[in-house]
Amino acid sequence: MDTVGLLKGLIAIPSFSREEGEACDYLEKWLSGNGFTGVRRVGNNLWMESEAPSGKPTVLLNAHIDTVRPAGGYSRDPFTPSIEDGRLYGLGSNDDGGSLVALLEAYAELSSRPQPYRLVFSATAEEEVCGKGGFDLLLPEIGPVEFGVIGEPTGMNMAVAERGLMVLDCVAKGRSGHAAREEGINSIYLAIKDIDWFRSFRFPKVSEYLGPVKMSVTMIAAGTQHNVVPDKCSFVVDVRPNGMYSNSELLDLIKASVDCEVKERSTRIGSSSLPTSHPAVVRGLSLGLQPFGSPTTSNQALCPFPTMKIGPGDSSRSHAPDEYIGLEEISSGAAAYVALLDGLILL
Repeated sequence: MDTVGLLKGLIAIPSFSREEGEACDYLEKWLSGNGFTGVRRVGNNLWMESEAPSGKPTVLLNAHIDTVRPAGGYSRDPFTPSIEDGRLYGLGSNDDGGSLVALLEAYAELSSRPQPYRLVFSATAEEEVCGKGGFDLLLPEIGPVEFGVIGEPTGMNMAVAERGLMVLDCVAKGRSGHAAREEGINSIYLAIKDIDWFRSFRFPKVSEYLGPVKMSVTMIAAGTQHNVVPDKCSFVVDVRPNGMYSNSELLDLIKASVDCEVKERSTRIGSSSLPTSHPAVVRGLSLGLQPFGSPTTSNQALCPFPTMKIGPGDSSRSHAPDEYIGLEEISSGAAAYVALLDGLILL
């Protein structure tokens, strides 16, 4: 099974987020032509599953096929795959091609013998933009999942926690008046109190790997002219959850603590936290895989079930010029996936 050849073929096909159709066509045809059966498609997302008796838990393997647009500074054609000194260069090789083909190799190996779970392999679109035509579109097709492995370049270390994101639009409302007569209620002064709360408040639950919840006021706007007391002060807050609270929990706590009006833009991008007692983490530690907390967002943020983010490659190469993946990283990554999951008992 020439998965390196597969990855070279995918690199040669531009697959920007929401433009993954041709790459998905190519991968679907390759899978069907290389002995994989039961390949299914929804949108530009593919998935297949191993045979398993009903009642077994489901383990989901996932990697994404979309890429960002090439960064400035490339010294080589990002769509011409080339191998030099054991490295495969090209856009999407590290993020997320290495994980994609390593997970595919692991799926082939693990599904060749009975496992104590139903195993699902998936390749999804729109990860780089957290689009609703990607992972969200796929999950209802698969059914309940007990554990997910999200392939991303982590150097095959275990991201057992990942920060989420919530953006809040806040409005402090006062009453306009003439500044010279000290009339009205200044909305800026009302906002200052709440802005200071966002600056100084610390949520009590602190993650071992990600630390505290982070809140930053990043934008502010008020006033129409110098002699009018502003009746409205708007500001934006960037909230980075730490896996110890759901976005909805944080939102409720915030609304109960400030006087301004708070409206969330979205609560989709959640944080995650996998306890060290989870069977996959226990197995990973026995294999020498190191746990850590990831500051970057992935499909892990969209999973309403326990997940681990792990894959070959290095996150620092992602979205950077002259992106590459080591061929040995792919082969050793596939072997590590198999060692992590082979015979793993979840329940």
